[in-house]
Amino acid sequence: MLHTKIIDIKKNKIKNSVAEAFIQSSSYGASIIFNGTVRNINENKEVVGITYDSHDELVLKSFEEIYKETTEKLKIIDKAVFIEHIKGYVELGETSIIIAVACKHRDEAYVVSRYIIEEIKKRSPIWKK
Repeated sequence: MLHTKIIDIKKNKIKNSVAEAFIQSSSYGASIIFNGTVRNINENKEVVGITYDSHDELVLKSFEEIYKETTEKLKIIDKAVFIEHIKGYVELGETSIIIAVACKHRDEAYVVSRYIIEEIKKRSPIWKK
């Protein structure tokens, strides 16, 4: 089960409650919600906010491919995954990405969550300035 979306910050916000509702199931014994937030220092420079831009169609395609890899490469089949990323200006301390994962066991949930964020950082066409 997968949910992916790019959120235009001018129109909407990322919400943990939406992610929690999506992954909630009595079939799963573990859930993890990862929030990526804008921090105050990046590459030794002070930051007050970041503007994210993306090629939305390709980003969503990359999210789907990464999700499929969690089954094919990691062999974790039974899971719920929620991924949303912001597009637009995000202020200091605000959330830019949410990755929520639910699996039968905690080790699976940690592995899937970590794999997804690392692969998004490597492969998804999301740019920040």
